[in-house]
Amino acid sequence: MRIAIFENIMTPGGHEVEFDRILVEEFRALGHAVEFYVPENFSFQFDYQTPVTRLKGDAVTYTNSRGWRKIFSAAKREINRQRWYSQLADAQKNFDALIVPTSTYRYLRALNHSVLKKISVPMIFILHGINPTEAPKFLAAADKLAGNRNIKPVVLTFGDNIFGERRENIFTIYPPTYTARDLKVAPKISAAGDVLKVGFFGQYRREKNLRGLLEVFLRGKYTRRVELQVQGSTMHAEDAADFEDIIRQYRGDERLSFLHKGLIGAEWQRAILGVDALLMPYSAPRYRYHWGGMLFTAIGFGKPVVASDDMNPEVFAQYRVGETFPAGNVDALGNVLEAFINDFDKNFPTYAENLRAAGEEFSPVNFVRRLEKIISLRGQ
Repeated sequence: MRIAIFENIMTPGGHEVEFDRILVEEFRALGHAVEFYVPENFSFQFDYQTPVTRLKGDAVTYTNSRGWRKIFSAAKREINRQRWYSQLADAQKNFDALIVPTSTYRYLRALNHSVLKKISVPMIFILHGINPTEAPKFLAAADKLAGNRNIKPVVLTFGDNIFGERRENIFTIYPPTYTARDLKVAPKISAAGDVLKVGFFGQYRREKNLRGLLEVFLRGKYTRRVELQVQGSTMHAEDAADFEDIIRQYRGDERLSFLHKGLIGAEWQRAILGVDALLMPYSAPRYRYHWGGMLFTAIGFGKPVVASDDMNPEVFAQYRVGETFPAGNVDALGNVLEAFINDFDKNFPTYAENLRAAGEEFSPVNFVRRLEKIISLRGQ
């Protein structure tokens, strides 16, 4: 098949970039051709070695969008979305399936006002989770598109329904793990006498309460040497300033290291492979409804985790890939983190076995095979 990917979200890097890479490389591995369709000003953060068709209408980034600028950007995005849809409708003879890799209910709502809703090939909208507020809007938009069986919203989730609701034209599948695609090496774990390296990686946002984590980590009583490596990329100026303040405050402690930089490709993979475990103690209601990019990085790289119990609880219910603590409970985090570090060598075989099993279930190739099966369900 000829697979078209319509990408219109520009980010400085991170999981969005790697998610597109999964689609490109895994579909190719299954024998399909892949091509990108992007806005005319779209800037790729990674060279996917893939043909690109440019569409009229500027991409809108989410960087530093606040106040009236956010409202203006949203309006501009809606106008451009209709322009892109019209151009994709004209181009549909050039591909056998069209995938929108990061969608929301707004994409479906806009499609109801576009000629593209009558597309004659399968069109996959991938939604990376649905929260309770979005669910009625998403279901309403999907219902309006039910007449064209080629429109296929796909929700990345761990259940088979959307808050108890099911639709024949809505599909639910597991999200994929992120793996070391450029560094074909087995995960290495520090020996018992070595420094245990623990990483806090990903996009930095103030809601992640990094200061609280650092204080909890530094108070711990550990029976082995341990180092916490903190890496963060920032999208907003206020987050960048806050992160720099934290670095200045704590940079003198030899148990801590910091990197304020976005990492992509081999550089990102090398950083993950360089630690023994990953911490993701941040808590927010949305983590129950949206899959955790860092959790699925940890699984793909074979790294045990410490996470809050609202981080994709379905995964932890099935696989012991690390330890969890009650979300928002700082004292519990300290206790769990201390036990995790001190008992790491004893528990690692259990973690490793469960990481392997979860890594197979949620593997990128299985993810794309599930998409391939949905695409094959053609019909008007």
